[in-house]
Amino acid sequence: MAGRPRDPELEQRLLSATWLLLTSSGYDALTMARVAAEANAHRSDVYRRWQTKAQLVTAALAQHLPPIPETDTGSLYHDLRANLDGLATSWSAPWMDGLLGLLADLRRDPEADAAFQAMASRRRRILAAAIDRAVRRGEITEPVNPYLPGDLLEGPLMHRQMIARRPITSEDLDLIALSAYRLLTRTLVVP
Repeated sequence: MAGRPRDPELEQRLLSATWLLLTSSGYDALTMARVAAEANAHRSDVYRRWQTKAQLVTAALAQHLPPIPETDTGSLYHDLRANLDGLATSWSAPWMDGLLGLLADLRRDPEADAAFQAMASRRRRILAAAIDRAVRRGEITEPVNPYLPGDLLEGPLMHRQMIARRPITSEDLDLIALSAYRLLTRTLVVP
């Protein structure tokens, strides 16, 4: 005999509560019990859907993270710069301080890690599309490792948020985009 069907409204309340707690208290302070209480639900409602905190948070991230725009400006530099705005919004969010805890949990939770990697691959596809357009325009003439654009753009943002703990300015984003552009096109020409 099948159980009761899932209640999409309850699932939405749980994900919204997770996002609220994640953004207000951080990953380390978030518990399944707090999510259930915030959503006016039972802990069993949470555990029926997500067995671990990492799975729950990954589902909330997939739903609530601001999307990275797929922008075609006609120039690789400007495409990279446009993508950086969305990435910087994500990386400068206060809840990112708990990212190390989430990443550690993902290493122990293959199911949550697979969902997290699927979310990351969507971001990679957007950058890959920008690279493909640059190849068609002749801006890039040599093959590009598919992970390199994300490394070049998100690496400095991650460092600034987690290590240097300094705000990311518009000028920083311009320099990151220019550095990535120069490395990807193997040129010293300013766009």
